[in-house]
Amino acid sequence: MKSYDVQADYKAKNKAKRIKNEFSKETKFTIIRLLISFILLLLGSSSLVTSPINAILLVAAYLVIGSRIVYKAIRNIFHGEIFDENFLMSIATIGAIILGEYPEAIAVMLFYELGNVFEDIAVNRSKKSISALLEVKPNFAMLKIDNKMKKVDPKTVQIGQIIVVRPGEKIPLDGTVVLGSSSVDTSALTGESMPQNIQVGDTALSGSINQNGTLQIKVTKFYSDSTVAKILDLVQNASSKKAGAEKFITKFAKVYTPIVVALAVMLAVIPPLVMQGAWNTWIYRSLIFLVISCPCALVISVPLSFFGGIGAASKQGILVKGSNYLEALNKVDTVAFDKTGTLTRGKFAVVKVAPVTDITKDQLLQMAASVEKNSTHPIASSIQSAYTGKVLPIENATESAGHGLTAVVDDQKVIVGNAKSMRESGINFVESTDIGTIVYVAVGKKFWGHIVIADELKTDAQKAIQLLHNRGIKQTVMLTGDNEKVGHSIAKKLKMSGVYTNLLPENKVSIVNKLLKKSHQTNHKVAFVGDGINDTPVLATADIGFAMGGLGSDAAVEAADIVIMGDEPSKVARAMKIAKRTRQIVIQNISFALIIKVLFLLMGALGMVDMWQAVFADVGVTLIAVLNAIRLQLINFDK
Repeated sequence: MKSYDVQADYKAKNKAKRIKNEFSKETKFTIIRLLISFILLLLGSSSLVTSPINAILLVAAYLVIGSRIVYKAIRNIFHGEIFDENFLMSIATIGAIILGEYPEAIAVMLFYELGNVFEDIAVNRSKKSISALLEVKPNFAMLKIDNKMKKVDPKTVQIGQIIVVRPGEKIPLDGTVVLGSSSVDTSALTGESMPQNIQVGDTALSGSINQNGTLQIKVTKFYSDSTVAKILDLVQNASSKKAGAEKFITKFAKVYTPIVVALAVMLAVIPPLVMQGAWNTWIYRSLIFLVISCPCALVISVPLSFFGGIGAASKQGILVKGSNYLEALNKVDTVAFDKTGTLTRGKFAVVKVAPVTDITKDQLLQMAASVEKNSTHPIASSIQSAYTGKVLPIENATESAGHGLTAVVDDQKVIVGNAKSMRESGINFVESTDIGTIVYVAVGKKFWGHIVIADELKTDAQKAIQLLHNRGIKQTVMLTGDNEKVGHSIAKKLKMSGVYTNLLPENKVSIVNKLLKKSHQTNHKVAFVGDGINDTPVLATADIGFAMGGLGSDAAVEAADIVIMGDEPSKVARAMKIAKRTRQIVIQNISFALIIKVLFLLMGALGMVDMWQAVFADVGVTLIAVLNAIRLQLINFDK
């Protein structure tokens, strides 16, 4: 009960903090200026005040609300950024003042700044889903030194030291539990709300929240290499890589704005000269034209839409390193998967020991376990777990990727590996027909037998492939270093489009390059999903690399473009669903903004709208586009 109260208190404090930060300091200052300017506008427009005082009040109202925008416009001109929204608003309102339209000029600035306030609130709310991840950052670590506790900065803790984590506290560093058991909240890391139970021997991830039971954890990584540090780095740099749509809008605004300024000048000058129209009338129309022409809706809402998509993905435990990758997901037609640790649990177990006639099962296991004793490969771990006896001393142990291990035992060369390693060493062996990963053992050129190791499919592996096919993915391919029988057996269960077996890391790269060539011919892209350090080259080769961050290696997470913090391959399809919805909202915003802009620009040029309506057109379109963008935060992508 006590741990629950601590946790509730922790959440309550963070909720209060988020509410407090709903408005930035700049937004609060803008709200104050809005109120002061509005009051001055009311006083200046009052018939109870004499004319000179009216003018002073109205000018003061304009300066309070508009001076910052005019300053920005002047400053940007000196920086080479002439045609931006600040320039358009300044020219339009100063022109209105010259024409004596004080209330209209003030109203333009008032509504423009009011629009900025709503945009700031929308942006802050959109950022919450990502900034919530930043709350996983630990502030301290309780270091255990000679049975005493010392509160220290997590960055100062060394590998091998023991830290103590009490109920309600964040786990500050990655490590292994050496004392105690508890359930931990990993939702900020994985997007999964179900607490995970950990005990002695289990891995504790930094950024998780300990819910009950005190844990003593032996640190296995420096803070800079820890899970939480890597997540913070990914989150903080997520907006640095822009999508094509964002780059287009930036370029569009730079071309569009000078054109509308030129059109506004022509609208002010040509009709009075050609048609003998009133100068005041056409200059006023050109100023309205300038107000309407501001590309705010496009410039703000498109990046915000992508930011919202990245935020929605982060809620699901999917970290996207840039909006360009989110956009690219919409073009994927082929998804290639690693097998072990990605589609399967990666938790191997020995299911059969088959020695030759004159060798016992115990001898075969002992020899294999001795050679594999220093390897961290899942297959090696399963052999070590299966043999509980005394291992033999070995010398000159070497590991060859995609083949196996060799070592010297009692002056005899021992090979523990796959069929390929047996053939290359000229061993006369009997190839097994068993389904599973087959490990052959040869001692001094003599074949001793084989060991069968099986791996289980992840619970949502079948769902992951089915969801991808439902989303229109043409090919789902499995790339594995395992043998043909195992590979085809698993691919058949999952109903995958294809499977490639007995692959070395460089073979995987070669196959993905072929898939890329085929997909690129139809302007599509290829994604690869993997988790191991041997997947790093192919993750970097694919158009989009997914790393299974829950169990994945640091190298895989580093090389990937998108990181799935949990252990569910089905989140690949979920990421694509978020990407599709993000694109739909971006297209909606661009289409809506352009249609309304063109319509009101024509109406403004024809004198069908006044300055007030022009302001509503500009600010209104922007607000609708922004509200549409933050809808991504409200969509339930679990369904």
